[in-house]
Amino acid sequence: MAGGAAACKNHCHGPHRPHTHTCHNAHWEKDLPVTPGPHPVVEDPSTCDIVKATQYGFIERCKELVEAGYDVRQPDKENVTLLHWAAINNRQELVNYYISKGAVVDQLGGDLNSTPLHWAIRQGHLPMVMLLLKCGADPSLIDGEGYSSLHLAVVFQRLPIVGYLISKGQNIDTTDLNGQTPLMLAAQKALGSEPTKFLLKFNPSLNAVDNVQKNTALHWAIASGNTIAVDLLLEAGASLDIKNAKGEAPLDLAYQSLNRLMIYMITDEERMRSRRNNKLLKILEKYELFLLLASSLAWMWAIGYVMNLSSDSWLMKGVLLLFLLFGMALFVRQFVGLKNLRYLPTAFLLSSVFWMSVTWFFWFLPNVSNTVLDVIVMFSVVGLFYYFYKTWRTDPGYIKTSEEERKENIVALAEAGCLDFRTFCTSCLVRKPLRSVHCLACDSCVARYDQHSLWIGRCIGIGNHRYYLLFLFFLSITSVWLLYGTLLYWSNHCATSYQQDGAWTYFTQITYCSPWVSYIFAVACFHTVWATLWLTVQLYQIAFLGLTSHERMNLLIQRKSSKHSVSLRRTPYNLGCFQNIADFFQCTCFGMFKPNAVDWTKQYNLLHLAKEKNVHSV
Repeated sequence: MAGGAAACKNHCHGPHRPHTHTCHNAHWEKDLPVTPGPHPVVEDPSTCDIVKATQYGFIERCKELVEAGYDVRQPDKENVTLLHWAAINNRQELVNYYISKGAVVDQLGGDLNSTPLHWAIRQGHLPMVMLLLKCGADPSLIDGEGYSSLHLAVVFQRLPIVGYLISKGQNIDTTDLNGQTPLMLAAQKALGSEPTKFLLKFNPSLNAVDNVQKNTALHWAIASGNTIAVDLLLEAGASLDIKNAKGEAPLDLAYQSLNRLMIYMITDEERMRSRRNNKLLKILEKYELFLLLASSLAWMWAIGYVMNLSSDSWLMKGVLLLFLLFGMALFVRQFVGLKNLRYLPTAFLLSSVFWMSVTWFFWFLPNVSNTVLDVIVMFSVVGLFYYFYKTWRTDPGYIKTSEEERKENIVALAEAGCLDFRTFCTSCLVRKPLRSVHCLACDSCVARYDQHSLWIGRCIGIGNHRYYLLFLFFLSITSVWLLYGTLLYWSNHCATSYQQDGAWTYFTQITYCSPWVSYIFAVACFHTVWATLWLTVQLYQIAFLGLTSHERMNLLIQRKSSKHSVSLRRTPYNLGCFQNIADFFQCTCFGMFKPNAVDWTKQYNLLHLAKEKNVHSV
């Protein structure tokens, strides 16, 4: 009998586990076996033997038979004890009863010499695992396959149990009889991102080798064709130089597998690591963001310079612009790593604002006689850069905990029966506050998450959302004034008018008049449109819905997929237009409102939120 699953198969007269989790996790529990078809109807529980009564959870019948003299330590003919049957069926009350009557919590049973704890882990019964551990079960015991409890949890992908065992003190690098760590087993047997990704959060040894083949986790992932695990291990920094007992490095195994994707992944990683060892490239890596910004500034200037050439051949200008685009792409590929590549739109934004400002002061300022207008433009440009900097530098509300606090949270949530994706982030290993979201780009949970801004290159959350709105406001104002300055410049320097010459002639004449100004005008139009529209959407969500962009998007998706109507206005966070504004900006509105000060980094349920708001409203 190969543990719990085989035991159930060979004893089809009783259910092995009616599944009763307090909080169901579709992500973590996706591989749980489905309960077999309709169970045989037991007409009279009083006629059941004790094994069947244990399987079905007939507590009174079990107690009757035990009180009549049945030895709870006595295994059945297949060497399976009552405690095993109670564990695999998640009969917690019976487990307590049998242990009180002398059952051995770590008694081995079945063909694989498994303990009741092993059986519970195979079936994914986290409540039973916690109960057996409290009753003194030893998670380090090895079963007939050579696996400890942690290894079994990894093989069967019981991630809540993996997290709980590690949080309760199990060594992440504990080895089985062959010297394999849980990370090696995950890389070898789990063809997916989990549980490898989950284990890496607990800082396991990446370069440990097993006792037999001397393979690292990366060796095992390549040998098993697990490309996802290979990618995760390479990203985590697994060594490419360690050789196994046959003298094979990871790249050698990749060539043997004939898997082109893995060969490319490893060779590309070797190339990237060799670049990091180059002294010049190391210096350049420190200034990648500066290089990205400088190259973006030069690239945008070069585009305007090409357009401003005296040549009338737009074909030649088009070819030169294509060369500029190709050169920029080549530069970015060679000198900017993937980590900083996400800041390319940010560099474009800052570069465009810089050249827009230069254009105003050197092209448009002589045409403006209004000193007040000059002051307004300067103020808007300064405000734009200031609030960009504040949005960039301010902590958006990252959920930060120590390693010890993470383990305590896992244990607390597990014992509360709610260790699932709604309350716990499997990437950050933190308890998730209300309205928080894990940002994949930043690899962190953000309190009252709104979005990951493409133009800022940062998350927008509770900490910097107000600065982000002010950034959008000043960007809109600056862009609008640039459009106004452009129109003044054309009216003073271009001998054409829209009324006299028509749209096409007017367009061609102003383009020939000053291609650079036309180029800056197009950039200003782009920023005016997206910044103004997005600012309007943001203000509407904040004032009239009390929602973040992420929350509104989720509700819209629910509205489309649900048969029932989903209201965007009827949410716990919508307290009315003026109160929403007062809460968001934390302003009293000249004493008319009292803003609710909610710490969204530590707000875990709506009940506490309602209490806090009632206190503030009194």
